[in-house]
Amino acid sequence: MSTNTTTSAVSTSTRPITVTNRSIVGIAVLGLATFFAITTELMPVGLLGTMSRDLGVSESTMGFVVTVYAAAVAILALPLTSLTARLPRKAVLVSTLVGYAVSNVLVAVAPSFAVVCAGRVVGGVAHALFFSVASAYATRIVPPRLAGRAIAFVYSGSSLGFVLGVPLATWVAQTIGWRPAVGSVALAAAVLALVAVAFLPAVSGTASPHIGSPRAWARTGLLSVVVADLLLFAGHYVVYTYIGPYAIDAGLDAGMVSGALLVLGGTGIVGLWLAGTFVDRAPRQTLIAAVAVMAAAFAVLPFVHGSLFGTMVVAGVWMAANGTTGTLFMAAAIRTGGVSPDIAGALVNGASNIGIAGGAAVGGQALGAIGLQYLPFAGAVVLIGSLGVVLAARRGFPVHTHAQEHLSTTSVEAITSSLAVVTSSVPVVSRAIATITGSIGVATGTVSTATGSVRTQRRR
Repeated sequence: MSTNTTTSAVSTSTRPITVTNRSIVGIAVLGLATFFAITTELMPVGLLGTMSRDLGVSESTMGFVVTVYAAAVAILALPLTSLTARLPRKAVLVSTLVGYAVSNVLVAVAPSFAVVCAGRVVGGVAHALFFSVASAYATRIVPPRLAGRAIAFVYSGSSLGFVLGVPLATWVAQTIGWRPAVGSVALAAAVLALVAVAFLPAVSGTASPHIGSPRAWARTGLLSVVVADLLLFAGHYVVYTYIGPYAIDAGLDAGMVSGALLVLGGTGIVGLWLAGTFVDRAPRQTLIAAVAVMAAAFAVLPFVHGSLFGTMVVAGVWMAANGTTGTLFMAAAIRTGGVSPDIAGALVNGASNIGIAGGAAVGGQALGAIGLQYLPFAGAVVLIGSLGVVLAARRGFPVHTHAQEHLSTTSVEAITSSLAVVTSSVPVVSRAIATITGSIGVATGTVSTATGSVRTQRRR
């Protein structure tokens, strides 16, 4: 019996939209995978203090584990994606989840700072492939008119990684130690790899991946998307890298930083919802509004710095606007048609990580030059550069979405019927989540055993 759920055509110009239950479950698995990917990438930010003390290095030196991860992604995203383009997508994606698990295991049992760095490099290699593959994977397991929304759902895992994953890992580390916290993430990633093997629909590789050339990237508008994305991430991380000290300087109690970050991260989910709503209707207009709001928020922050309430409100607006950008930039890159979707994902992935590293470096320099209160001005300048590229690059960010089959949604009726399909499939998603939750529950039961093993090794 077929498991397909189909809507009837709503007009003669709108074709029926068909979504299989397996595709919906696959999107859910991809969303969970992005959750653990972001948690793995950013978890050390909340653990730097305890890790540095345990391994006998300074916090500034321990910060290198974030840099080495981003560098691996920036350098390897395009070549690794190109080399693996012909391989079955499911095998590649599962291998990245295994890579995350191995990375966290190495970090959890590391006897020295050097081994931690080695483990982070393994994670960076997995990350270089994961985000290059995941978005394109999502577009290939749902109908074309749902592709933008599928990308938005996959990116919801990123937001949840910021909002829940990193704070939860930090709390676990403060409760039972950073090694068991990292080990738990490793175990969860391994379980999710098994879930992906069971539930993720198979997708073939590209027979001849289309990489193009810088000249072709410029002609199609892809280069402008990549540059704008790099500047967006750089401007964001000029300030976000130092959001903890900034909030404390604005009057927040040091013990409340994790809670404040949790709230600010939650506003990003609002932005993600907006992205999912408008990514297929008005992507250019939504992106322009989002970047402009971020730049405006940065320009206002120094003037409300004396008020903790004002700082949190403006920062919340900034984070909500930022929540839209990941989906919109990835969709824009794929829509240009300048390269294969996987390659587009690799270019955006690499640019984002270059922006993260560059933004943190610029933020550090600006911090020393102008101080915490006026640091957002530096971020605003970089964001204005990103906004300028988006405004000027009408080929990369067209007013009307490209009539390209894999990411075209131009009918309000189609959007409505698409949502009806997703709504009717909620029971299927619920059963999938129950299955995944049960698996994680079984895995969680073994965490104490793993923790005991780690402690035994440390005694030896």
